[in-house]
Amino acid sequence: MAEETRGCGPVVTRRATLGGAAAATLLAGGARAQRGYPERSVRIIVPWAPGGAVDTTARRIAQRLSEGTGQAFVVENRSGATGTIGTAEAARQAPDGYNLLAIDNTYAVMPYVFRQLPFDHANGFELVTVMTFTPTILAVGAKSPYRTLGEVIAAAKKDPEKLTYGTGGIGSSLHFGMEAFQQAAGMKLLHVPFRGGGDADTACVSGQVDMVLTSLSSGVGNVKGGLMRAIAFSGSERATELPDVPTFAQAGLPGFGVVNWSGLAAPKGTPKPVIDKLYEETAAALRDPGVVSFMQGTGSIPGGMQPAAFRQLLQEESERWRVVAEKANVEKQ
Repeated sequence: MAEETRGCGPVVTRRATLGGAAAATLLAGGARAQRGYPERSVRIIVPWAPGGAVDTTARRIAQRLSEGTGQAFVVENRSGATGTIGTAEAARQAPDGYNLLAIDNTYAVMPYVFRQLPFDHANGFELVTVMTFTPTILAVGAKSPYRTLGEVIAAAKKDPEKLTYGTGGIGSSLHFGMEAFQQAAGMKLLHVPFRGGGDADTACVSGQVDMVLTSLSSGVGNVKGGLMRAIAFSGSERATELPDVPTFAQAGLPGFGVVNWSGLAAPKGTPKPVIDKLYEETAAALRDPGVVSFMQGTGSIPGGMQPAAFRQLLQEESERWRVVAEKANVEKQ
């Protein structure tokens, strides 16, 4: 997990080429944009179905941003095609700060899933900040015969591709997480994609699939409610919410761990003063005791890294998943 250690990089001005008067006009306009923003409601596009971890987090942060700015921040779900439908819609919007994207791990894997994307993956968005980091749990249904990670791995090695796992779709972050899990354990499972992570969790509860890798925030309720059984946890230490569940290392698979993250982004070209204002307001929201308590209750860790650090995190994640995709021979759609 990346930690915030650096500020934003230097800003290159265009004073030399535009002349002092023109540059002053730009700077004044940017200052006005920051002071006046937002002057109307802001839409946050979530590229996933309602009920998942990204959606839940975005709604809580949107509520706090509405309170902090005095303008409504409204979440709209635009799910489908492994998050690309909602992401493409956000990329098409005017770069004025009034249409944002709830971005997550899946964005880092999209180039390794699709031959062509309907937006500029490398340069299509300005990053604001990470809202939350959320460790994951490997879980099976309550009626599953498997009670330990060792039992799951042994069964999968005995009958390759017999055991099934559900995810929120081909190319989703948890699909790649399960590919990394299989590579670490030296086994092969059968992937069953669903429209969203919540649907995959429901399929695990009903026994339609054998297991899921799900965020702690999404799965903890089903585990505590007796609907799913948690096998292993991706954090470095056991989760306070599930103290009886071992980490992957404690369960016999050191070196494996997938921690989800979600954040906010804006269309490319959104003025820096607007990005700065969004960062300031979101960082303040993440320090709010009510938000901190909410995240602690779901096993999540508040984010808040500055835009430059967020950009580095995304680059590191993209490289990590490139290696996983190559080893898994993921066929691009």
